[in-house]
Amino acid sequence: DVENRVPCKPETVMRIASISKSLTMVAIAKLWETGKLDLDIPVQHYVPEFPEKEYEGEKVSVTTRLLISHLSGIRHYEKDMKKVKAYKALKMMKEMMESDQEKELKDKGDKNNEKNDFAKAKIEQDNEAKGQNSKPVKKKNDFEQDELYLKEKFENSIESLKLFKNDPLFFKPGSQFLYSTFGYTLLAAIIERASGHKFLDYMQKIFHELDMLTTVQDEHEPVIYNRARFYAYNKKRRLVNTPYVWAGGGFLSTVGDLLKFGNAMLYGYQVRLFKNSNETLLPGYLKPETMVMIWTPVPNTEMSWDKEGKYAMAWGVEKKQTYGSCRKQRHYASHTGGAVGASSVLLILPEELDAESVCNKVPPRGVVVSIICNMQSVGLNGTALKIALEFDKDRSDIP
Repeated sequence: DVENRVPCKPETVMRIASISKSLTMVAIAKLWETGKLDLDIPVQHYVPEFPEKEYEGEKVSVTTRLLISHLSGIRHYEKDMKKVKAYKALKMMKEMMESDQEKELKDKGDKNNEKNDFAKAKIEQDNEAKGQNSKPVKKKNDFEQDELYLKEKFENSIESLKLFKNDPLFFKPGSQFLYSTFGYTLLAAIIERASGHKFLDYMQKIFHELDMLTTVQDEHEPVIYNRARFYAYNKKRRLVNTPYVWAGGGFLSTVGDLLKFGNAMLYGYQVRLFKNSNETLLPGYLKPETMVMIWTPVPNTEMSWDKEGKYAMAWGVEKKQTYGSCRKQRHYASHTGGAVGASSVLLILPEELDAESVCNKVPPRGVVVSIICNMQSVGLNGTALKIALEFDKDRSDIP
């Protein structure tokens, strides 16, 4: 709290933004493990209030699995389908050009400049032909979207579907990645129906079992001790208070609670490796095969905070190193968050283990980094990864 000169401390409670999606995934996984939720049937089985959809005149099916990995085609905060499609098309073309450039640089050095200039000119020409006056398609960021600043409070997840349920799909389900917070609003409604409990009640039960005692719904009215104020920079780069929003569906938490959550996920992921060497180990909160599924990259997805990774099931995942004596890569899972007056990241770097290395050790083994700050639009994944790798150094010397 800058106005009252209250510094941050480990107990400070802040918005964790889209890390809430990773927490929501635990609820989905629990219901799936107990047979109460089928990931691959149409969502209307659980939420008939959500209309059946068509894409370009063809009936299509939206499933829970597609929603989890942002492949449903449901929009995010941007309502203009043409803008989103144009932005995605240009982004894809840019990535192809950059890939071509890298290949050319290996073989021809600077000779590719002429080709690059020609490609840029071609894009400008195409834009002009489409009536775009040679200006590149610029996508609004989330903080320029009115729906992010909603003040309307909904009684339940089903009621909140009215914000988007009648809107057309932007892409055919399964064909393209389109990050969608509204997709997770629909997932909350599915959890309510599959569990028989209100979404927030079911989540609070999970938080209690995970010992995340300071993690609560982000609401304006309740008095929440140690809650931070929320800030952004204005156009003059001066610190200002962010406007009031009703952040339904998002959660408040602390770095300590997020570390507990990360350790629980890492334990469940690794316990399968240790069960033969230590029969006294308790099972993980989620089964090992569930965690492997959750952290397996999904085709046609992307990881916006690390372009070399892929989105999995409510986590972004960086793949393991493929070839020896090449650029080093470490398998890790993370999720970032950006909300009004808040930025966050939770990153899990598992220790690389084999059958021999698990002797005389117990899970979880690795590094978990959580960073939350009460400042808008701060990129944190790169910092979290650097911290994790720093702690991971010389691990062989640690008993």
